[in-house]
Amino acid sequence: MSYSSTSMGSGSQSRRPFEFGRTHVVRPKGKHQATIVWLHGLSDKGSSWSQLLETLPLPNIKWICPTAPTRPVAIFGGYPCTAWFDMGDLSEDGPDDLEGLDASAAHVANLLSTEPADIKLGIGGFSMGAAIALYSATCRILGQYGNGNPYSVNLSAIVGLSGWLPCSRTLKSRMEGSREATRRAASLPILLCHGSGDDVVAYKHGERSAQMLNSVGFRDLTFRCYNGVGHYTVPEEMDEVRNWLTARLELEGLRA
Repeated sequence: MSYSSTSMGSGSQSRRPFEFGRTHVVRPKGKHQATIVWLHGLSDKGSSWSQLLETLPLPNIKWICPTAPTRPVAIFGGYPCTAWFDMGDLSEDGPDDLEGLDASAAHVANLLSTEPADIKLGIGGFSMGAAIALYSATCRILGQYGNGNPYSVNLSAIVGLSGWLPCSRTLKSRMEGSREATRRAASLPILLCHGSGDDVVAYKHGERSAQMLNSVGFRDLTFRCYNGVGHYTVPEEMDEVRNWLTARLELEGLRA
């Protein structure tokens, strides 16, 4: 199924179309308690992660794995590939494609907006997908997208693997004077994991992102370093994700 930014309601009113690819859903094997949208990395697709997430022993979670739009990407010299936003540098130091960030964050919010009221909602991702998860977290606490339109999804968990925080240079100034944003930040759990041997998104970018988030009030933030691990996931990391989500979302497992 495809979507364009002109139909995404409050998140983005861009004139430029963003055609999203196929969305893959992994249904819960037990009692449905939480729904998490999981976002792939640059030049990947939703099915890659849906196959992995289906193997995780998290029977109470419904996973939604969308596919990013195919678009020209500056870091590849304008060559088109699946990407949640345009970028010239895989770090928090590069210029921010606010239009693309808002469009993808709104797409994720729309996927979560139809879930039942008693279901806890979360966003996770790898690499560029983790960047969108963290950007969504900042939209949640500020109550608006970067373009000023309201963000209304109530998030209960954020997971970012091998990623970074977009718009980090302006986050502190945007939060100044907002007690509500500070209150929301303190109550939103975030898990960040990064390999020390990452040669795509350098470890320092993940570490700096965690420090920035903590400095603006994200108190329930866990940062895990995996020594020697590159730009990929390992079983120990996914075990951390499973244990953290089980605790933070108070999942019941396969109780009778």
